[in-house]
Amino acid sequence: MKVPNGPTGPNGPYRLLARALTAGVLVSASACSLHGVVSPADAPSSVPPATSATPSLTDAQASAALITQGELGGRWSATQGGATWRDGLLKTRTDAPDCQRLLDGLYAEDLLGEPTGARAVVGLDESGNAAQLRYQVAAYAAPSEVDAKLAWLRTLPSKCAQFTSTDVRGGRLNVTVVPAVLPGVGDAREGLRLTMSGASPADAGDGSGAAPMLTLDFAAVRVGDRAVSLTNGGLGGAAQDSTQQAVQVGTRRLQDVLAGRPPTTAPATPTTAPVDPLAGRPTELLTESPADTDNTTADTADTADTADTADAAEEG
Repeated sequence: MKVPNGPTGPNGPYRLLARALTAGVLVSASACSLHGVVSPADAPSSVPPATSATPSLTDAQASAALITQGELGGRWSATQGGATWRDGLLKTRTDAPDCQRLLDGLYAEDLLGEPTGARAVVGLDESGNAAQLRYQVAAYAAPSEVDAKLAWLRTLPSKCAQFTSTDVRGGRLNVTVVPAVLPGVGDAREGLRLTMSGASPADAGDGSGAAPMLTLDFAAVRVGDRAVSLTNGGLGGAAQDSTQQAVQVGTRRLQDVLAGRPPTTAPATPTTAPVDPLAGRPTELLTESPADTDNTTADTADTADTADTADAAEEG
């Protein structure tokens, strides 16, 4: 049966309603498709990025935390330049990877790695045994980074207790590494003493054995994500008391600076005595004890009394 083309037919109100509904669906789908590309949840945030954290150490703080020559005694003065033994003895080669890393780090002065923040360095020379001390204050990425380097340094007295290195001219050197005792300061610390000597008895000069050619202390102390580090030594030896004093004084100065306190200055230790060339330390001064002074006074008085008695006898 044929459907009439009337109000209820295909061209009637129902068809118009169907067209309207279809148009509405298309508009809604179009709108959804547009909004579906970038939803509010997916839209870029308008919150500005967070600003960087305050530096843990400023340049001014690093400089203020450096030790001074007066805090180590009268033997020390501002450095006159790098010692020549650095190239001849520290730029040597060995087959042991950890030991080579130690030599390279001592030469480049970066055993704790490259600082990521402020740093300051001071160099001092000692007149007694021609030792050189290089002292650095620096900031690093994190405490764990410094601790990892300290943990590695702690293994070297066993890994590199004794090894042989070769210089640029083919000469062989015996190297020993032992722990160095440090004051219990800072959050973590580690110290080493490295000694290099000739590999043959002839290098000693007297044929009695290979004499030390270089003695070098290394010390590092962590304070938060900052650290102080130093090398101290030379061909004439390394005074352990100078290394320990530099660590003690330097760590305290850094802690004072970070806390906003005036840096504590250690009194200089006057040293007028001659220096023992073998030990690299001042010899003890020969001073009179109070008892000796009393005896001297008594002897002087006795001498005076004897003279008076003699004069009286002559007058009689």
